[in-house]
Amino acid sequence: MDASELKEILDRGEDSKTQFKTGFTHVDGLASEICAMANAEGGIIVVGVSDKGEIVGVDNLTRLNQWVSNAASQKIDPPVSVITENIKINEKLVVMIKIPRGTNKPYAANKTEFWIKVGADKRRATREELRRLMQASHSMYADELTIPGTSLADLKISYFKDFYEREYGLKLEEDPLQLERMLKNLKLFNNGNLTLAGLLLFGDRPERIRPQFIVKAVTFIGNEVSGSEYLDSEDMEGTFYEQYKNSMAFLKRNLRKVQRGRNFNLPGKMEIPAVALEETVVNALVHRDYFLNSSSRIFIFDNRVEIISPGKLPNAVNIETIKQGIQVARNPILLSFAGRLGLPYRGIGSGIRRIIAECKREGVLEPEFIEDKAAETFKVIFSRSGPS
Repeated sequence: MDASELKEILDRGEDSKTQFKTGFTHVDGLASEICAMANAEGGIIVVGVSDKGEIVGVDNLTRLNQWVSNAASQKIDPPVSVITENIKINEKLVVMIKIPRGTNKPYAANKTEFWIKVGADKRRATREELRRLMQASHSMYADELTIPGTSLADLKISYFKDFYEREYGLKLEEDPLQLERMLKNLKLFNNGNLTLAGLLLFGDRPERIRPQFIVKAVTFIGNEVSGSEYLDSEDMEGTFYEQYKNSMAFLKRNLRKVQRGRNFNLPGKMEIPAVALEETVVNALVHRDYFLNSSSRIFIFDNRVEIISPGKLPNAVNIETIKQGIQVARNPILLSFAGRLGLPYRGIGSGIRRIIAECKREGVLEPEFIEDKAAETFKVIFSRSGPS
C-alpha cells in the first residue's frame, strides 16, 4: 500500500471494518480490538493515526510488533493470523494491522472477553450473539437447541405418528418411551424438552411458545412500507408446513393473473411464477436465522413483492455464490425434514437458480437478492408485471 491509498482510507474515516488508533498502552487493549474484528467481518486497524484521521506516527515499532504477535497468538483464543504493513508518510510511520474475517468464531480476548463490532466501536457480546457466532462456525445450530418448559404435551402427536408411519413404514405404538426414543433419534426431543426443530415441525400451536417465529404478511396500498393503509394482512402461525401453505395462499389471493401472450380463452398465470414464489418462501423458512427473535415477512406493494427472512447470509457464501448453487446449512434438522413434509424443497442448492430460471422462462424480470448486513436480513424482491 502506498501513501495515496492510505490517505484514501483516512479520508473515508472509521467504520465497522476500519479502526484508527494513535497507539496502545497495553497488549490486552490491542487483543480486544483484533478479537472484535475477527468476530465480525474482519478489517484493518491503522496504528499511528488519531480518531480524526490525523497522522501522528508510531513511536515504538518494535514493541508494537511484539504486541501484535503476542495478541494474535497468545491473547486470542483460538489464535488469529494477522498481517502487518508499515507505511511511511510525511516522515512518520503508520502500521496497518489486517485482520481476516474469522472462520472459527467466537474468538475470545484474554480468555473470557468476547468482543463484537458495533459500527466503528466495539462491545462485549451478549449470550444470544455468542450463540450466533457459534452458529457461524458450525459449532452450534439453533434448530437443535432444546426449549425449556416444553414437553411431549406441546407436540401434535397424531401429526408426528402419521409422518413417521408414512415415512418409515413402521407402526409407532402409544408407548411414551418409544415415542421419546424416536423423537430423540430424529433430534426433535432431548432431555425432556422439544428442540426448536421439534416445535416448529410438529408442535401444537408453536406460536404459543415462540411467537416471533411466524410469517407476517401485508398487502400495502402504494409502494412504501410507511403507508397507513393496507388491503390485506395476515399472521401465518402454526407448524412449518402450515406457515408455508398459508403464505402461498396469501400471495395467490393478492397477486394478479395475467395472460402473458396466451390465448384469451386460456386461464391466466400468476404475474410472478408460482414456482419462484414457492422456492422463495421455503428458503425464507428453512434458511432464516432462528437466533434472531423476529418474524419472516411478506410485503406486497403496487410495484413489487418483498420476501424477507431474518439473518445475514452464513459465512463463506454471498449473493454470487448462492446464485451458483453453493449452500451452507444453517438449520440442518429443518433442512432434512422440509422435503419429507411436502414442502417443495430439494436441499441440493438449486433453489436460487430455479427462481431465476422460472422468472426467465415466464418472461418476468429476475428478482433482486439483497443482503442487508446492518439490518441483518436477506431480501428477495420481485417486480410486479402489468397485465399482458
